Amino acid sequence: FHMYDMRNGQELHYYFDGGIESLVRHLNKDKTAVNQKPFYVGRTLNEIMVEASVQYNEGYAETIESFANVINTAEGGTHLTGFRMALTRAVNDYARKNGYLKEKDDNLTGDDMREGLTAVVAIKMNSSNLQFEGQTKGKLGNAEVQPAVNQVVKDDPAQSEIYLVEGDSAGGSAKMGRDRKFQAILPLRGKILNSERARLDKVLEFEEIKTLIIAIGAGIGDTFNIEKARYHRIVLMTDADVDGEHITTLLLTFIFRYLPQLIEKGYVYIAMPPLYKVSAGRDAFYVYTEEEKDVKVKEIGPEKTIGLQRYKGLGEMNPEQLWETTMNPATRIMKQITIEDASEADRVFSMLMGDEVPPRKRFIQTHAKAANLDI
Repeated sequence: FHMYDMRNGQELHYYFDGGIESLVRHLNKDKTAVNQKPFYVGRTLNEIMVEASVQYNEGYAETIESFANVINTAEGGTHLTGFRMALTRAVNDYARKNGYLKEKDDNLTGDDMREGLTAVVAIKMNSSNLQFEGQTKGKLGNAEVQPAVNQVVKDDPAQSEIYLVEGDSAGGSAKMGRDRKFQAILPLRGKILNSERARLDKVLEFEEIKTLIIAIGAGIGDTFNIEKARYHRIVLMTDADVDGEHITTLLLTFIFRYLPQLIEKGYVYIAMPPLYKVSAGRDAFYVYTEEEKDVKVKEIGPEKTIGLQRYKGLGEMNPEQLWETTMNPATRIMKQITIEDASEADRVFSMLMGDEVPPRKRFIQTHAKAANLDI
């Protein structure tokens, strides 16, 4: 709030540096916080700007402040209801996905969520549409606000990633090396079904594909809803060999045929693990192509003893190496999958993955010299 007294030029400014996150820290200043940095989410949905910040402390009491167009809604309302629903569901989903709740266990309740909770929920919308209950404007009544807050707080998907990883050994390294706050791992056991040659009902009988659809959370076919996608980065991470490339192709075929909106939105990526580790004394360098390897070897020079480690599989890297080279947003390289020409992409997928052999044979014969064979 900025107040100006035009009579004498006096100015008064009331604000929190850092917005509602700072307000949460202020509310928790005399308490022992469980998560040192408050969780924050902010997003505009259906012309309603939603902000929420959460930090738990070791106490038992709940402290929640809620606002609508900077009006303190002391009695809560639909924005607070949507927030509580989303928080309870999000924590239950996380607890089950990570094994903290088993199938036989009951869900955590809203009362469980409130213990030690400090939160601020704020919405902004067209002031002419605001509806309050009672004369004091202490409770927000807009019905459309509840689902908007619910969705924004529950998903926060723009920061979330899921890695589709080939094999249990690589999946184990990825699980240990990832950042659990925003990265999920889905190990794939073997090659999935070629969905170019199967109807949807047959595709859905394949267990790995069912698990993938459930993990993404957006449905499939007529039930698909891109707004429900839990991850805005779906990363295919397979070995740098022929089998790994085949698995990547099978996954891309399935996504292109049955979940094309994920590609259109730019949510699908291919991880680029290093091809070599080049060692010289105590120094180590990761390179991603044969050309990079040759350049690095020349840079090091003939007077140093050079060690070369060729990574045939992701499982050959320990969790720290996998994180630093392939999963750390600050250092990794990823390819984003796009569709520039949908009709041409459709033709290529049909030719390479379909039942007709002659077109595929002609393609192989035509492009044989361009193939990079790793023998």
